[in-house]
Amino acid sequence: MKKLMLIAIALLTLNAIAQDKKNKKGHLKDLSTEEVATLKTKKMTLHLDLTESQQTEVMALALEEAKHKEIKRAIRKEKKEKESSQKPTKEERYTMTNERLDRQIVMKKKMKSILNADQYEKWETSLSKRNKKKRKRHHDNKSDEKH
Repeated sequence: MKKLMLIAIALLTLNAIAQDKKNKKGHLKDLSTEEVATLKTKKMTLHLDLTESQQTEVMALALEEAKHKEIKRAIRKEKKEKESSQKPTKEERYTMTNERLDRQIVMKKKMKSILNADQYEKWETSLSKRNKKKRKRHHDNKSDEKH
């Protein structure tokens, strides 16, 4: 009986920890676009040792990106409220993916013009690491949904 109680307590604790991690996921949602851009710029400054002029350019780029994401989030939220969990069509998925990739290409070109070669290489490395983590987390979430 004691073992059963210990197992039940352990499962409840793990469940509470998992829910807490899910709640922390959207911590930037409450911030304004300017605040998000400022934080992103400061993180990049620390990571890449940006100069003042580079910080200004990166801030402008981050602000533009944050505004774009805010608009996309609003559109997605509005669409979600109108349509009850209807998945996008093949054409819509293609268009969304194509637009996202075009924005990534433009972002890379702009960052390459702002950063020096060493900074750009370091930024690329951190970007690929972040993408790997996202893919792993996405894969883990998909497997959790199946169970």
